[in-house]
Amino acid sequence: MKKTLITALILFSFPATGLLANTINITGTVVSDNQKYIGARYMGYVKEVFVNIGDRVKREDDLFKMDSAEFDILKEQANLALEQAEILTDVYRSKLDEIRRNKALLSRNKNSTFNFEDMNENLSITAEHTSSMLKAMKAIVKSASQKAKEVSIISHYLEIKAPSNGIIVQKNLHVGDMVMPGFPVMVLVDLDHPEIEAQVSESDLLKINKGDFVKFTIPSIRYYGRGRIKSIVPSANPMTHTFTIRIKFKKDSEKIYPGMYAKIEIEYDPTVYEQNFASSD
Repeated sequence: MKKTLITALILFSFPATGLLANTINITGTVVSDNQKYIGARYMGYVKEVFVNIGDRVKREDDLFKMDSAEFDILKEQANLALEQAEILTDVYRSKLDEIRRNKALLSRNKNSTFNFEDMNENLSITAEHTSSMLKAMKAIVKSASQKAKEVSIISHYLEIKAPSNGIIVQKNLHVGDMVMPGFPVMVLVDLDHPEIEAQVSESDLLKINKGDFVKFTIPSIRYYGRGRIKSIVPSANPMTHTFTIRIKFKKDSEKIYPGMYAKIEIEYDPTVYEQNFASSD
């Protein structure tokens, strides 16, 4: 009896922090920290779809392909223009080389019966004109080459690929549908970096802080874990007077998916809470 009384007096005189801790119990939902909305850069019709809802994909996997008939025509036209410009460039280059050879030949035959001055002047004028045309054709070749590259890049964008690893959770397109630029047609969720999102009452804000450790459970898979408050969103819901918190944790189970229900326990020291409450007054 004496030992029990002494132990009780010691615990009362020197309280442990864990004995004073109180708990806030809330519920939350597992969410993905990396959710991507996938669309197309150009308007067109869907030619092929390679994935369905629930499919796991890896980065650079094909998702869908758009009809490229119009872009194939543009690509063919751009390549044809480039080819014609290169041919004309070769023609003017050959002509300029021929003029230079004729001038060299004329220089070696100054004492011939031909009017050397007049012929040399004519060849110089022709050479200058041909040189200008060659320079212009080189500029046209450069422009046509750039255009061909742009069309080739556009054609590449018609094959939509996965930007990261994940799972397809939403798909709003089928073969034959028209896709408009700027409108998402698929949603890809990254399963490797989940978080828990929950709502905290406004009256409990003084009891928690960013960086606090929490315990949580996911009852459906009997998962018990420990996380840390990543952020407290400073915008209260005017109807419910609650704040959103995000809890970051390390995923060590393949069974954790976005949308799962979670129970959260946040421990706090009531003495610290009272100090915060007093300082806020």
